Amino acid sequence: MRVKSWTRWAAPLFVFALAIGAFILLQKTKPEPEQTEEGPRPISLFVEEVKQEDLKLTVNTHGEVRPRIEIDLVSQVSGRIVWASPNFVNGGKVEAGQPLIRIEAADYEYAVIRAEARVTEAETQVELKAAATEVARKNWDNQIVGEPTALALKLPQLEEARAKLRSAQADLDAARLNLRRTDISVPFSGRVRSKAADLGQYVNIGASLGRVYSTEVAEIRLALTDAQLETLGLSIGFQPTKDTGPLVDFSAVVAGKERHWQGRIVRTESAIDASTRVLYAVAEVEAPYDAGADQGVPMAVGLFVDAEIEGRWLEKALIMPRQALRSENTVFVVSKENTLDIRVVDIVYSDQDKVVLGAGVSAGERVVVSPVRAPRQGMKVQAIERVEEARQMALISR
Repeated sequence: MRVKSWTRWAAPLFVFALAIGAFILLQKTKPEPEQTEEGPRPISLFVEEVKQEDLKLTVNTHGEVRPRIEIDLVSQVSGRIVWASPNFVNGGKVEAGQPLIRIEAADYEYAVIRAEARVTEAETQVELKAAATEVARKNWDNQIVGEPTALALKLPQLEEARAKLRSAQADLDAARLNLRRTDISVPFSGRVRSKAADLGQYVNIGASLGRVYSTEVAEIRLALTDAQLETLGLSIGFQPTKDTGPLVDFSAVVAGKERHWQGRIVRTESAIDASTRVLYAVAEVEAPYDAGADQGVPMAVGLFVDAEIEGRWLEKALIMPRQALRSENTVFVVSKENTLDIRVVDIVYSDQDKVVLGAGVSAGERVVVSPVRAPRQGMKVQAIERVEEARQMALISR
């Protein structure tokens, strides 16, 4: 019984010791692992090539459409309004010289008749005085030797009669002018902005009847920074000869559709705006409500428009994507050996899509357009062309 109990607990111990011995033996006899040294994996970066091509620079800005001419319609005579044009309403279309308001003309017609009578009376007096002067000269020649005096020939009386005739004629001209002024019009084609008087109302001289603006030419003031002035090749006080200013493409969304109108820079103002520190250029659009409209949609006064102005022409310009430009005008260039080269570039022009460079890179070099963490000069990278990126995205979308 004792032998059986001893073997019962000794057998597991023997098996356990045997297992430990086998494990130690295997550990001592296994081969050593192969040692390999790997450097850090290169960072994958998206790149694009710098292009070289001829380029027309543009400047984007915005402004509000304003009429070149806008006036208060003012009465030059007093009286009651007896007629108003159907077009004399807010937004109504008016033509140059077309009567908008007519003031009662009876008093002015009477004034013309009275002035005509005074002119006739003055003409009669001139003829009488001239005849008296002729009679006085003949009598002097028949009776007295020598030259007569002006008083003897009654010349002062004749000059007085002629002066009164000129005065009467001036009164007649003024009366006729006031009569013409009873028809109130404007000297340009345009639109009525506001109406302040109507049929039956009595108005005094200088009373405002409404406000009218010209639609022959629209003006847009465009704010330009100093860099934009350089891009356009403009200066302070610029005034081109006819049809030589930079072309401007204006656009705005009207009734849910983008519309375009063509204009031209006609001048730049001669002073910098004190509050914004920019210089304003003035562009004009001919006939914005007629021939200059976009398929019948006018460039309406008060419309806020975007403007794309044509600038200088650059030959063999170096162009890269906007994403490639880093802070302090630096660019990351990937060399042929796939190392990173950090460079400072000379910027000629930039917008939201592209950057035009004057120096710092060459045509065909690859610039990084993706974010780079902790960039270092000479670090190893893996360049991925944007074309390859687009192909991979297309495969994923399938």
